[in-house]
Amino acid sequence: MIYYKTPAEIEKMRLAALVVSRTLAEIAKIIGPGVTTKELDTLAEDYILSQNAVPGFKGYMGYPATLCTSVNEQVVHGIPNDVKLKEGDVVSIDCGAVLDGFHGDHAYSFMIGEVKPEVKELLRVTKKSLYIGIEASRAGQRISDIGYAIQTYTEKHGYGVVRELTGHGLGRNLHEDPSVPNYGRRGRGKMIRNGLVIAIEPMINLGKKEVGQLDDGWTIVTKDGLASAHFEHDIAIVDKKPVILSTFDYLEDALRERGLEIL
Repeated sequence: MIYYKTPAEIEKMRLAALVVSRTLAEIAKIIGPGVTTKELDTLAEDYILSQNAVPGFKGYMGYPATLCTSVNEQVVHGIPNDVKLKEGDVVSIDCGAVLDGFHGDHAYSFMIGEVKPEVKELLRVTKKSLYIGIEASRAGQRISDIGYAIQTYTEKHGYGVVRELTGHGLGRNLHEDPSVPNYGRRGRGKMIRNGLVIAIEPMINLGKKEVGQLDDGWTIVTKDGLASAHFEHDIAIVDKKPVILSTFDYLEDALRERGLEIL
């Protein structure tokens, strides 16, 4: 059952989402060749706790870390480790925080140094598809209209749209109804209405759509070994239109200050 949020609850969710936004900005200040994802995880946990919030992922269904750090062919749910990031890597950083009982949850794919042009284009298209999906999230539309918009745009570029993992409702729980696939036919699924809060998160592969899971029980990887990209925002439907609760502005400002490219 979908739990529609009141304006006061949406404001609390915006504040939770902004804790995540600022956490990603802290990561953007140091991420690069030679840094380990374990170091990023420690930084993220310390920052979230400093904001009177708690990590939203750590301990969730037994997950062992604050961040999901998914490198290159890893799609999502990669576990932070002591392997140093290297020039040409791309890494999805997915982060969650709980503030005043509500979850924030969003993600950004970072380029490590200079990446291959085809990977850079994958990231650009995936990021654009997120905003195309958000634009389709209007009262009176259906949930499947979001996935249709994302799928149509990304498949025009020859990419694979992951089927096994989806966006989701968000609130007092990290995952709530409805599921928000990144593919689908128009006019299917639940009606979008005011008070709906969802996380939209395209997971798009450079090659084919098929994925598998590593033996750690968490990490999802592309079966063809090609790169994947992942971007995510939290949105609320207010006055029949989508309002983005999270922001990439903080992290992209941090990247610009370092002279790094923004897609």
